[in-house]
Amino acid sequence: MVELSESDRAELLAMLNSATVSARVATRARIVLWRAEGWLKKDVASRASVSRPTVDAVLERFAVAGVAGLLDKPVRVVQPDRVPAQVRARILALTRASPPRETGLSHWSSRELSGFLKHMENISVSHNYIATLWREHGLKPWRVGTFKLSRDPAFAERVADIVGLYLEPPGGAVVLSIDEKTQVQALDRTQPTLPLDCGKVEKKTHDYIRHGTTNLFAALNVVTGEVFGECCPTRNGQDFLKFLKKAVQPHAGKEIRIVLDNLSTHTTPEVLAWLEKNPNVTFHFTPVGSSWLNQIETSKRGLESSPARRSGGEPSPRCAPSSRRSPATSTAGTPTQGPSHGLRPPMRSSPKSKSWRRTSASWLTTTLSKASAITRH
Repeated sequence: MVELSESDRAELLAMLNSATVSARVATRARIVLWRAEGWLKKDVASRASVSRPTVDAVLERFAVAGVAGLLDKPVRVVQPDRVPAQVRARILALTRASPPRETGLSHWSSRELSGFLKHMENISVSHNYIATLWREHGLKPWRVGTFKLSRDPAFAERVADIVGLYLEPPGGAVVLSIDEKTQVQALDRTQPTLPLDCGKVEKKTHDYIRHGTTNLFAALNVVTGEVFGECCPTRNGQDFLKFLKKAVQPHAGKEIRIVLDNLSTHTTPEVLAWLEKNPNVTFHFTPVGSSWLNQIETSKRGLESSPARRSGGEPSPRCAPSSRRSPATSTAGTPTQGPSHGLRPPMRSSPKSKSWRRTSASWLTTTLSKASAITRH
């Protein structure tokens, strides 16, 4: 039995009705009140849904410290052992350097560095502390990137020429950035895509059908952001010249500057002969190994890495029943872009047809133009 004073009973009842008291503290107050009413400990444990030892522990806390003993103890913040600044600096220095050859490691892990410090330099630091220190300084030794240096002897001159062309075209000339995307795969899913639904993700079949490849030629007007593109089954000097004539045709009578990379198809005898007959067209080549200077190349990479662009192609209409329409097609049969489906190529009318190549070219140039406009704004 537990004997309660009037003040203790009033305080315990107030704890039960308080909105600021946690459920754990309220349960302890009930245990004490029920025990004071004469309930057996096993019955108190059953009513409170706790174990018998818990009832004993609560009653003992009340007997020792009264009502205050039922409250949660304040959390004591334990300060971690402070690591000297010299040790922190040593960890950071070793992380930024390659591991010694005798370790056989290409880079440090937190456990390997902790073991190395302990056995070789008599510094005892946990691998958790090393990982925390890495996070604080943004160090990720397990990651690796690549870089490339251009060996073009005229690198500086070409960069200055193209950048100046972008910033201030001479005499208001039209600046076209031309590039080629080769071996674009024409993939097709074997079954219709199952659309996104509540609690379900969009689903596609794991297998697909190949319909060959195509090559995209694209020209970006650097000033207006307009993109003109065309798909060809092959890529050679004749195809490039044919596309070049179409790209410059809307700008007849104007001075035209064209930014290109160093492909051999750009300097064939046919292309050079055409340049002699069209003195208003001038080629500006990017440095060797520096196609990133070509603005349409940058727009194309942004499009390829866009999270809204799914890969793998779209299902062929021949796989779907005539009564079932694709969620990416409107009632009029015109391809649309729903907010949950991102940027997608339109459905083709029949497999392995030339119209599919023309439709794909239209979609590629449209999305590339949108990506260029977004980049410019």
